[in-house]
Amino acid sequence: MEQPEKHRILLIEDEADLRRTLKLNLKDQGYKVIAAADGRDGLEKARSKAPDLIILDLMLPGLDGLSLMRALRQESDVPVLMLTARTSEMDKIVGLESGADDYLTKPFSLGEMLARIRALLRRSERTATRDTLASGGIRLDLVSLRAMLDGQDLRLSPKEFSLLAELMRHERAVLSRDLLLTRVWGYEYAGDTRTVDVHIRWLREKIESDPSNPQLIQTVRGIGYRFDGAVGADAASAASDPGFVDTDE
Repeated sequence: MEQPEKHRILLIEDEADLRRTLKLNLKDQGYKVIAAADGRDGLEKARSKAPDLIILDLMLPGLDGLSLMRALRQESDVPVLMLTARTSEMDKIVGLESGADDYLTKPFSLGEMLARIRALLRRSERTATRDTLASGGIRLDLVSLRAMLDGQDLRLSPKEFSLLAELMRHERAVLSRDLLLTRVWGYEYAGDTRTVDVHIRWLREKIESDPSNPQLIQTVRGIGYRFDGAVGADAASAASDPGFVDTDE
């Protein structure tokens, strides 16, 4: 019987003994663990390894946890459990408002950490396993792989469908080209990020009212792409208004 894929956890912790201990215990619980000892390496691995959950220490060399968290939230909504030695309420509030999903204050018990990891993964899986995605006039049926735009069938290739679904699943989040390449084309894909750009162009030709001025799939210069159905709907509504004048020349 085929075993389910292990959840991948990225552990970003500069304290060597704690990093080693947590990595060993998480592996014993059946998780696949990727480790990083500083913030810059952690951010690179978050982008390239597509983890299912990140355990992030607040105090890191090179790039601190809060800065890493803010950069990550421009690209991904992967669940993040933040670790902090600080106990003040304000430190916890700052961590959560920077984008962390939960936090643990050092020292903590392994049992409490495992419970919080399981809760975050369950919440993430409930979001990821919805049968349909709908926004901006687009509806994707993730079971039948049917795509519709304003009630009309869209003829999308499998890769176009998967790419659009990934963008819609993380609506309003900026997803990097590297992350999209990994998530849609696979972890061992040998191509380059221009593949993503080409498929984005094809998608825009099928879903945008004006592909040269895209509203649904927006480019974030130097990073990647973001799907925003609300912006697309507002633009379509405004363009259909007889009193609307486009001043963006």
